[in-house]
Amino acid sequence: MPTNTLNTTEPTDAAVPPEVPEQATAPPPANAGPLSASNLPAPEKLGDGWKTYTDPGGAEAGFIGNNTWTRRRDAHQASYEALPSGCAGEPVAGSLPVPAYALTGSYRTGDALPATALLLRFSDAGKAKSYYEGYAARIKACGSGGDLSVQQLWSEESAAAAVRSYAGAESYVDLSVLHGSTVALLATTSARPEQQADWARSVVPGLEAVID
Repeated sequence: MPTNTLNTTEPTDAAVPPEVPEQATAPPPANAGPLSASNLPAPEKLGDGWKTYTDPGGAEAGFIGNNTWTRRRDAHQASYEALPSGCAGEPVAGSLPVPAYALTGSYRTGDALPATALLLRFSDAGKAKSYYEGYAARIKACGSGGDLSVQQLWSEESAAAAVRSYAGAESYVDLSVLHGSTVALLATTSARPEQQADWARSVVPGLEAVID
């Protein structure tokens, strides 16, 4: 009788979903290898009234809370889930490197809206750049009219900002920053996301100062 066996080799393509989803069997560590809260910007660097937020997690959230504002993510799962999906635009093909570590931090904005920062630390700067460029290409190609619509706010060589809008749901500002061997992805819910271009530019230095 044939049996199915899981692939035990290390994942090599962040554009392909993991065979086994991230399991929520215990509270995750607050650190991810060399990544810790010190690699995430202090809330005051992100705006007036911003605060860190201890997410309690739960079944709907898909993880068990660890009583702090940072938590380790499965690197393959996190880097895959960060990519836009449900877009109406032409899909972008090609593989993407899988980071060595992934750490997320939870915030609340000055308007008490949720925001999340995800750090993806790669084994070298070349892999980080490759993922960043692949991520940027997918964001730019997403278009509008699908389950997810993307409006580009601005784009530079190592930082970009866009608005992600999900059909029938909230919209948020999506900021991506490349620095050294790390890609930082900051997503913040906003009542006026299309007006946040200047804010997004203003927080880039604070991210670059700590993420790598």
